[in-house]
Amino acid sequence: MDTSAPAPAPAVTRLQDIAVGDAAALLAAHGLQLVMVEDGAAIPGSYWGEPEAGIIASTVYARGDTPVHSLLHEACHLIVLPPERRAQVHTDATDSVIEEDATCCLQIILADELPGMGRARLMADMDAWGYTYRLGSTQAWFEQDAEDARTFLRERGLPHR
Repeated sequence: MDTSAPAPAPAVTRLQDIAVGDAAALLAAHGLQLVMVEDGAAIPGSYWGEPEAGIIASTVYARGDTPVHSLLHEACHLIVLPPERRAQVHTDATDSVIEEDATCCLQIILADELPGMGRARLMADMDAWGYTYRLGSTQAWFEQDAEDARTFLRERGLPHR
């Protein structure tokens, strides 16, 4: 019988590991507001529950222990939506496959705009957290299978490289 303790959750970069002001500025550049919630408090609009980020209209909610990939993912859900749809979002942004793919692609691209993060670190965090892609890793998907997501972003005037 195995009596060993379960493996700890994979270490990922959390908001408390970077400058929150940088994250807030990045979101503000895309018309979003970052609201930090006190440690241990419930995160409004969190689809997966704490510590995952939450979204309501143009506001992204997070705590210090929120993974950066979660913050970016939820923010990018809002960024890819037209303003009239964004205003209606509460917790769940979409059930569209292409919007989900575009969200994943954009979160990787925007990670380069966060000092101390970058796309390589973000993709490693996404893999550690459990994102899954046909090609086996976030990086393989991003480099070899995300052209439809890039087209979606390009057509909307959003960063796509």
